[in-house]
Amino acid sequence: MTEHSDQFLLKIRGLKTYFYTEDGVVKAVDGVDFNVNRGEILGLVGESGCGKSVTALSIMQLIRKPGKIVEGKISFGSVNLRELPLEDIQEIRGNRISMIFQQPQTSLNPVITVGDQLAEVFEIHADLNNEEMREKSVELLRTVGIADPEQKALAYPHEMSGGQAQRVMIAMGLAMRPELLIADEPTTALDVTIQAQILDLMRDLRNELGTAVILITHDLGVIAEMADWVAVMYAGQIVEQAGVVPLFDKPLHPYTRGLINSIPVLGETKHRLADIDGVVPNLVDLPKGCNFAPRCKARKKYGLSICEEINPDLKEIMPNHSVRCWLYQDAEDHKAPLKP
Repeated sequence: MTEHSDQFLLKIRGLKTYFYTEDGVVKAVDGVDFNVNRGEILGLVGESGCGKSVTALSIMQLIRKPGKIVEGKISFGSVNLRELPLEDIQEIRGNRISMIFQQPQTSLNPVITVGDQLAEVFEIHADLNNEEMREKSVELLRTVGIADPEQKALAYPHEMSGGQAQRVMIAMGLAMRPELLIADEPTTALDVTIQAQILDLMRDLRNELGTAVILITHDLGVIAEMADWVAVMYAGQIVEQAGVVPLFDKPLHPYTRGLINSIPVLGETKHRLADIDGVVPNLVDLPKGCNFAPRCKARKKYGLSICEEINPDLKEIMPNHSVRCWLYQDAEDHKAPLKP
């Protein structure tokens, strides 16, 4: 596990979140470890269904039946969030830790004005009168770049564009100047111009407030632009973690390499984009051994039978660069074919 600082704000170890369905146990998050430092942006990346959002909801203690956090420690500062009573969790949630959810138009209450929804945050977490809450709400809308914030505070969500609604969600998330902000696909369904504005806003607010950010996305372009550190998820597990520059300069895991090679490059139209063989496995019926083995071209190239028998651990292969792959790890009767 990459230990890149002593200044951990969030430390997750052995997190397992399962969903108990009629079809079987869905291992949505299956032994996740990572750290988030104060003031840093951690990019959590992977295909849809890999466990990114469930990881975020686990941190927020928002897993509902049939889901359950079955194992693991979620340390926020000096406390384990899993051991806190609901009253204490509610005090932290929306205050010291905030989350921006996907699809802001469906996350906002359609029958309450934007200003009143922002004021609710202060009503729960701050000792302010009505006038102070109104002023704070308007100031937040101004901070996130919404024009004419006094009027927009009186608007209902359906009267706002997608980009404006996303800015409102960011304003709600930042209302109490949280230590940690979790942004789950914050630019989904926004056009590229608005997407760039939202990302610039998040970066500026991180720099001004010192807030740590977990940025969840499937878009590696966004990760390259925004993140300090990157954790790549596949089938409920982290398969690679490193600083953003080393990860893009020298991706080690075959899945990470596949994701990066599938990014279109402006001006290159003569070559087909690389693809990753096969499909994401059913989380109810994961393959034996490495979860990525059935799709892995490198396994076939090097004839690695161990990949279909034993799932490797996430290990630091280079300084501050960890990977879950038998290409770089020795075991009994197995010699790693590659050196990083």
